[in-house]
Amino acid sequence: MKEDLLHFIWGQKKLHGRQLTSTANEAINIKAPGVPNQYSGPDFFNAKIEIDTQIWVGNVEIHLKSSDWYVHHHQTDSNYDNVILHVVWEDDVAVFRKDGSLIPTLELRHHVPKKLLQNYQDLLKKSKPKFINCEKDFAEIDSFLVEHWLHRLYIERLEQKSNRIEELLKKSNNDWEGVLFTLLTRNFGSKVNGDFFLDRAAQLRFSIIRKVSASLEVLESLLFGHFGLLEVDDCSDQYYLQLQKEYQYLSIKFDLPPVLSKPEFFGLRPPNFPTIRTSQLANLYAKEQNLFALIVDASTLEDMQAIFEITASSYWDDHFTFGRTSKKSKKKLSKNFIELLVINTIVPIKFCYSKHVGLDWNDNLISLVSAIGKEKNSIISGFENLGSKTKNAMESQAKIQLYTEYCAKNKCLRCALGAHLLNRNT
Repeated sequence: MKEDLLHFIWGQKKLHGRQLTSTANEAINIKAPGVPNQYSGPDFFNAKIEIDTQIWVGNVEIHLKSSDWYVHHHQTDSNYDNVILHVVWEDDVAVFRKDGSLIPTLELRHHVPKKLLQNYQDLLKKSKPKFINCEKDFAEIDSFLVEHWLHRLYIERLEQKSNRIEELLKKSNNDWEGVLFTLLTRNFGSKVNGDFFLDRAAQLRFSIIRKVSASLEVLESLLFGHFGLLEVDDCSDQYYLQLQKEYQYLSIKFDLPPVLSKPEFFGLRPPNFPTIRTSQLANLYAKEQNLFALIVDASTLEDMQAIFEITASSYWDDHFTFGRTSKKSKKKLSKNFIELLVINTIVPIKFCYSKHVGLDWNDNLISLVSAIGKEKNSIISGFENLGSKTKNAMESQAKIQLYTEYCAKNKCLRCALGAHLLNRNT
C-alpha cells in the first residue's frame, strides 16, 4: 500500500455513498472531499464531512498509519490545527490536536474495493515494463480521453515553461525583449551549447544589445567575443581581426565579464556550429530591433517563418570556422530550426505574456504549434510503438510531458489515463 493510492481513493470520491464509521464508531458521511494541496500542510483543504450528524468544514490529512502523524511532527504544527478527519490505511494509535482533543480517524483497509486494489497492483506491478507501466493496456484507452488529456498536458507544459520565464522577468525588471533574447540565445546554442549560451546571455545586459544593434559588425563583435569565439590561434582573416579589435574596445567600454570557457564544436553538424549560430543571431537582432513586439503581433507559422528568415553574414558563405574555407553555401535558418524556436521559445513566451496582459491566447497558440510536424525522439517513438500515433508538435510536446512528469516518475494515479485504468470495473 502506498499513500498515493489513498489520495486517489479520497480525491476520486471512491468512498462516497458507503456506510463509513470512524475508529470511535462515529457515522461518517463525506459531503465533499476538499481541494488537493500540492504544497506543505494538510493533504486536502476545505472538506465538508458529516460526523455523527454534525457538519464539519476543514482539512483532511492522509497517512498510511495513524502514527505517521507524530512521525511527521504534525502535533506541533499549527497548519494542522484545522484537520477535521485523519484518513489512514491502518489505525495504530490515537491522534490528538494541540489542545488535546481527539481527531476522528477513518481507517480505509476494510472499505476499499478489492477490484480497485487489483487494478492498482496490475498497473504498478514489478514486471519491468520496456517503456511505461500501462504499455499493455495503452492501446485500449478511448482516443477521446487520450486527446483530451494530451491537450491538458500541453497547457501544463506551457505553465512550467512560463514559471521559468517569470524567474527571468524578475531578474530583468520585466524586460520582455531581454528575456526573449536570453531564451533565443539558448535555442541558438542547441543542445550541446544551449546552457553555455544561456549563462553567457544572462551575464550580458540587454541594454548593451540595444545600444549596438544598429551596426551588424559591432553586434557581431559583441556576441562573438562574449561567447568566447574570438580566441583563435593563427587566424589572419580581416573579418576576424576586425571583430577581435572591436570586441577589445567593447569589453572595456561596457565592462564585460571575462570569458572563462568556450562553446563546443565536437559532435555538432557544421550548420549548428556556434560560429554560424552566433552570426545568425546577430543578423536577427540587427534586422529587428523590436523583435518581441513583432512576435507578439504574429499569429501564424508563416508569420514566424518570415520573421526568422535570416542568414549568417557573407563571410560564413564559405566558412564554418574562422580562418578555414569551405564549400560555398548560404547559412540560412532552416525550416526545422525555426519550428524548434516556435515550440521552445516563441509559444511559451507568448503564453506567459498573454497571462500578464489578461488575454486568453491558448487556442491561437495551440493552433500555431499544431501547424508544426511532430518531433522525433525516443519518447515519441515509444508511444508510437504502443499504437499511439503523433500528429503534430502539440501532441509530441504533450507526450514528452506525459512521459517525463508522470510515466517516468510512476505518478500513474495523477494521470488521467492511469486513473481510467484503475477505475475499470470498480
